[in-house]
Amino acid sequence: MQKPQTVLIIEDEGDIRHFIARVLELEGYQVLSAGDGATGLALLHENAVSLVLLDLRLPGMDGWTVLREIRSDEALSAIPVIVLTAIAEAIQRKKTLRMGALKYLVKPLSAGILSQTIAEVLRQKGEKLEPAVVE
Repeated sequence: MQKPQTVLIIEDEGDIRHFIARVLELEGYQVLSAGDGATGLALLHENAVSLVLLDLRLPGMDGWTVLREIRSDEALSAIPVIVLTAIAEAIQRKKTLRMGALKYLVKPLSAGILSQTIAEVLRQKGEKLEPAVVE
């Protein structure tokens, strides 16, 4: 039997973090979660993570800083990052995708869109994916 893939959720809102974790656990993923960027980066260094779900508005270290840290760290740079945020402005979307996020999801979103996007990214892991905003 194959070991489940691990998804790290970095999200400061507890209700949203719990909702996402529940959806992913029902899909068979192992879930790690952090309420801030520093804790998220520590978990990334300590665990074999298959994918990161990252909020941009975080206390202390914001999501862009976390994304920059992931992309500049040789040990972490290949991990796909899906941004999950309430920031819907086009300029922020473009900036985030240019920085190395693979997908940009705007909250609120359905469990179906979340599951579908994660499955697609993990299925294509290692391939050259085009960054995209998911509506």
